Amino acid sequence: MEYKTIQDTIHGSVKFKGPFLELLECPELQRLHNIIQLGLTKLVFPGANHTRLEHSIGTYGVANKMAVSLDLNEEEKNLVMAAALLHDLGHPPFSHTLESILENATGMDHMDVTKEFIIGKRSIENRDTPLIPEILERHDISPERVAELVKGKDETTTISDFGIHGNQKYFGEDKYLYQMIHGSLDADQLDYLLRDSHYTGALHGVIDIERLLQTMEIHNGDLVVTKGGVPAVEGMLVARGLMYSSVYLHKTARIAELMLAKAVASFDNGLEEVYLMTDCELLSHMRDNGGFPAEMVELLKYRRLYKMCFSLELDKLSTSSVDIESLGTPDGIRKLEKKIAFQCKISENDVLVDIPHKEIKLSEPRLNKTGVKVLDEGRLYDLTKYSPLAFALQRRTAPYWGIMVSCPNNMIDKVRKASKKILFSHS
Repeated sequence: MEYKTIQDTIHGSVKFKGPFLELLECPELQRLHNIIQLGLTKLVFPGANHTRLEHSIGTYGVANKMAVSLDLNEEEKNLVMAAALLHDLGHPPFSHTLESILENATGMDHMDVTKEFIIGKRSIENRDTPLIPEILERHDISPERVAELVKGKDETTTISDFGIHGNQKYFGEDKYLYQMIHGSLDADQLDYLLRDSHYTGALHGVIDIERLLQTMEIHNGDLVVTKGGVPAVEGMLVARGLMYSSVYLHKTARIAELMLAKAVASFDNGLEEVYLMTDCELLSHMRDNGGFPAEMVELLKYRRLYKMCFSLELDKLSTSSVDIESLGTPDGIRKLEKKIAFQCKISENDVLVDIPHKEIKLSEPRLNKTGVKVLDEGRLYDLTKYSPLAFALQRRTAPYWGIMVSCPNNMIDKVRKASKKILFSHS
């Protein structure tokens, strides 16, 4: 059988053959070659120029190793590897940067779009390859099952619709296939932590992936680790928390992303089309729009970023006069930005408000979850029984701020005063 070996920076040689070699040539997957994995984080960590395609290849490679280690049968292995390779197809330009505003405008997140690509409801028209579901079906891989592993269970689908072999099911009693893609120890995390740590130079993301693979088992339909794997799991959870604090939610990177997101949110229409663009195509589209979007492109191009002028820790938000819960949406944030701008007599485009805790739940719902089961002498226990660290990580907040206000450098003083006045108007 024809195969291709790709030399990956993190995992070494990754072999593609059969359906996976065909999928690799699809324009939907190749589009990810032009989407930076960490969005505008490269403005803080200059080495972070790796792409979503690199991450997809790495996740596929990790899923392959997991499948071999767990001794999955051929059908299960193909399902998991296909889901791992295709799991990020729906990412818009600059990865998670635009996720919140696009979901608010279209009602779809990147996993919804990914599912549409996999089942053929959406595709890139200019192509010389078959559609993704055609490739999968030709190799006896169900597009619907792959999509469910990526997106999760459709509430209209019954558990019995997803038998793999015999009476096993991976939604219901047996969840290990889904957990390999979207669990506390999934292939996605095992790749992105190592990859992002390598390219940013932040060593917080180093994890013992080989030990994790050696200690993973399937027990009563769940993906678990044996007691000997607890230190490696602790290391991964700590690495994840630290990478969010020091890299993914770095305040300067967040400001750059907010600048881009606000410019895109100002489009009169066409936000649905953004999902099919690459990073360069979006920037070109913003220039063509002129006005505020074009201005933001120039500022980002030369790293002339807004500056933080005010922030408040998450545990101190209760002292504010503003209902933060009602502001945890793009529309709510825009209202607060308008209020501050009106107080300062400046354009609302000059004010950025970041309330990240709800957005994090959208981009990384696993962040504070430590739901790893530990197998010890035939019985399952929660990780917290063996690890005080796991309990602490459940309570840890990733960003040090609950709300952050930013603006151009020459407006810092007046925007700070207005922000304090509005947020503490009751006192």
